[in-house]
Amino acid sequence: MTQLPVTLSSAAACALLNIWLGSRISRLRGQFKVSVGDGGNDLLLRRMRAQANFIENAPFVLILLAGIELWGGNRLALQAIAAIFIMARIAHPIGMDGPQFRRWRMVGMMGSALVTVALAGWAIALIAGY
Repeated sequence: MTQLPVTLSSAAACALLNIWLGSRISRLRGQFKVSVGDGGNDLLLRRMRAQANFIENAPFVLILLAGIELWGGNRLALQAIAAIFIMARIAHPIGMDGPQFRRWRMVGMMGSALVTVALAGWAIALIAGY
């Protein structure tokens, strides 16, 4: 049986991160008594977008991690790349909380983009060498 420890640990980290992102939204919904949508609350909207942005990015990274790991990619390198992605995805929602944290958003966006490009390039290189 083929085991994918990097992908599995990364998926677990992503699941926990998604729960954290959702809990930040839930707390604000309770605080501002908003059951659906953002209720015109800017912070709630930003937190909702931070979670949506995570959901938009994480599947591609997890699929690429799994494919490269299945192909026999270096697990230590994959784990380092996955760790960078998780840290970037923690930085991004912190930066979405307000203009004073804007730098964290930029770090999160750039880290996520660089990881995705690196994994996509690695996957293309593997296919090209096939």
